[in-house]
Amino acid sequence: MNILGVIPARYASTRFPGKMLADIAGKSMVQRVYEQAKKAESLAKVIVATDNELIFNHVQDFGGEVVMTAEEHPSGTDRCYEAFQKAGGHYDFVVNIQGDEPFIHPAQIDTLTSVLSPEAELSTLIKTIEDYHTLTDIGEAHVVINTRQEAIYFSRSIIPFVRGEATENWLHKHTFYKHVGLYAYRTDILKAITQLPVSSLEKAESLEQLRWIENGYRIKVAFTEMESVCIETPEDLERVLKTL
Repeated sequence: MNILGVIPARYASTRFPGKMLADIAGKSMVQRVYEQAKKAESLAKVIVATDNELIFNHVQDFGGEVVMTAEEHPSGTDRCYEAFQKAGGHYDFVVNIQGDEPFIHPAQIDTLTSVLSPEAELSTLIKTIEDYHTLTDIGEAHVVINTRQEAIYFSRSIIPFVRGEATENWLHKHTFYKHVGLYAYRTDILKAITQLPVSSLEKAESLEQLRWIENGYRIKVAFTEMESVCIETPEDLERVLKTL
């Protein structure tokens, strides 16, 4: 299979404008993501998809591949589809690599792609929840799966509900999973899902993957034991810099 890695890198951000260009110990965030993604053995090519000339020129300056995309895309998925159209060449799948995870493990990308096959429509990563704080954090997307290792539902709430047990005991009664925001899309499915209207479940939870499930698409899950470091605010960056 030929797999394209795309790093959506828009300039605007409500909580951290221009964060793709933020300096992290001598390298920008987008350069760090790009260099980590390039180490993944399963990707035939990696490109940055941006809507900003500063980011475009910066990626070219450090030797990366980049395409300019429209400003108005509502999600990284939509930006990935435009980037795929402009990338040239034939690809069976596109992997959406989060632009604000500068220390992404290349092995996570390879784990994600390991569950792909010609029959697979979409795939994503999940991780076992091991602590009470993560279990109750509404900033995390929780996920439940079926026996075919496909996602049934994603939620900001804790799912499933363990009846008759205090919440503090739930981790001892059931295995809970959180979502790790990497996606792989079969290219025909990527085209199809970008043409779907926003769904009611997506509006309720603010999770775009619910639109796909609500429309009958199947999301294969792969399991990772690695944590991801997402930088969404200047405060997140400060915490990261203290660990370097």
